[in-house]
Amino acid sequence: MPSDRLLKTANLLHRGLITATRGRLGWRAARMPVLELTTTGRKTGRPRSVMLTSPIRDGSSLVIVASRGGDDDHPAWFLNLRDNPEVEVSMHGAPKQRMRARVATPEERARLWPALTADHANYAQYQTKTTREIPLVLLDPAG
Repeated sequence: MPSDRLLKTANLLHRGLITATRGRLGWRAARMPVLELTTTGRKTGRPRSVMLTSPIRDGSSLVIVASRGGDDDHPAWFLNLRDNPEVEVSMHGAPKQRMRARVATPEERARLWPALTADHANYAQYQTKTTREIPLVLLDPAG
C-alpha cells in the first residue's frame, strides 16, 4: 500500500503541476475532476491540504472516496474531517468554498457505490484489498 511519504510526494508534485501550468493542467485525473481539500489537523489544529478526485456528485454534494489505494488504514484527511467536518474545497476555476463533510449513510453508500464503481472500477479493486469498508464522504455546501 502507498506510504505516507509517497502520498505526500504525489500531492506535492500534483500541486506543482497546477502551479507550473498556472492551473491549465492538474484539475482532472483518470476522467475525474480534482479538488483540493483542506481539513483541520486533528492533532495539530493546523490546516492540512490534499489533492483528491471527486468521481461523482450527489445533487449539490461532491463525493470523495477514502480509499488510500485499498490500504487497511483510513487516510489522514479522513480522520481529520471525521474529527472536524468543517472543510474548504478548491476546484478548477472556482474560489475556495466552505463545506461540511459527512460520511455517507449506509443507504447512501448502497446507492452511490455501484454508480461509482461502474465508471471507476479501480475503487472496486481497492475494496478487494482491504477488510475495512471504504468510506464515501459527501461534501455539502456550508449553510
